[in-house]
Amino acid sequence: MGIVVAKYGGTSVGNGERIQKAAHSVVNEYMRGNQVVVVVSAINKTTDESIKVVNESVGDNVTERQLAGILSMGEMLSVRILAATIESLGVKAEYIDPFSEKWPVITDSNYLEAKIDKNETYKRTNKYIRELLMQGVIPVVCGFLGKTLDGNVTTLGRGGSDVSAFLIGHCLNADEVIIVTDVKGVMSTDPRKINNARKLDRITVEEMIDLANYGAQVLHPNALRFKDPDVKAKIISYEYGDLRVRGTDIIGPNTTNEKVMTITMSPSKLTLLAVVGENLMQKHGVIADVTEKIRDLDINIYGISTGESSLTLFFKKEEASLAHRCLHDLVIKGDTLSSISLGQEIAMISMVSHDFVDTPGIISCVTKPLHDNDINIVEISSSQTEVVLFVNWEDGEKAYNLIKETLE
Repeated sequence: MGIVVAKYGGTSVGNGERIQKAAHSVVNEYMRGNQVVVVVSAINKTTDESIKVVNESVGDNVTERQLAGILSMGEMLSVRILAATIESLGVKAEYIDPFSEKWPVITDSNYLEAKIDKNETYKRTNKYIRELLMQGVIPVVCGFLGKTLDGNVTTLGRGGSDVSAFLIGHCLNADEVIIVTDVKGVMSTDPRKINNARKLDRITVEEMIDLANYGAQVLHPNALRFKDPDVKAKIISYEYGDLRVRGTDIIGPNTTNEKVMTITMSPSKLTLLAVVGENLMQKHGVIADVTEKIRDLDINIYGISTGESSLTLFFKKEEASLAHRCLHDLVIKGDTLSSISLGQEIAMISMVSHDFVDTPGIISCVTKPLHDNDINIVEISSSQTEVVLFVNWEDGEKAYNLIKETLE
């Protein structure tokens, strides 16, 4: 007997037929001998409709506490309907909402972006939800919602139901977390844009987090912070009505459980290589030509940035001269590039955090202490989860310590 946490998204319970299908899939899993916890989102479009009505009626005068209470109604409705449907199939179920004494997810009082009290949630999940499982009852729990210790309803923000599922799975040391949604799994790209997109059989946690941070709607990245290495996880479609169907397995440990942020400095010196030419941004294939030449050398490019009339590349110091000679051949044999320069010794400082995507002003937090200490930034690049700075090597250690002190 294992513990399975199954989360049903809003589309998966979007009408009576789909709720019936969801209930059958839960009961079938239960009849296989597993203990099942169900986490449910609001029925499709309920939350959006509620927000629309609030905007039209109350507008900006609604308080965060009021709005959290209003938004919670969707999940409270869906757990009641799904629990009743499961019981109609002959298996005992109990809906759990924030007004239940058995409610597990405790948060602070930030009503719309609540932070989870992990210790209290762990205690309550194991006291109440595990007890129901031992009694042969299927708990049907509201996703997305939390509650303060003094009883006020809160919401977990974007992707809150995904967070609820992995959080409860983490607290129960579940065997598997299954995300039931409206797609067959994680696809190689958006099938609405490229029709030969294929389903991936597996994807790592880190790949899934990055994919979600860059706009994929399948799973919210915050949820995977609660994925334990030994807990299986997968994404499947509601269409099959079967929790055992193959979808996309999410594999591997989640490093963000232990380290929310990592800050590292390259242990060895890098060297800057600048290639210049007129109107490079308007000419096709320049980067491809440069990287193709470097590929033949079997050396790595540690950073690359583009400007209107230049490309800047970073190599290990001991490999930069080889890259310099190779790219000089490209310069003199073509008419696109005009000159190449081997520059100064560089330190590379990398900051990685999945919180960056939701943290306004992170670049200024990083650059301000360097400005205040007269440290020049040679190049900077950023993505939704990473910021990389290149500074002069002699400033590297000081810059690293300043950034580490500021961010930590």
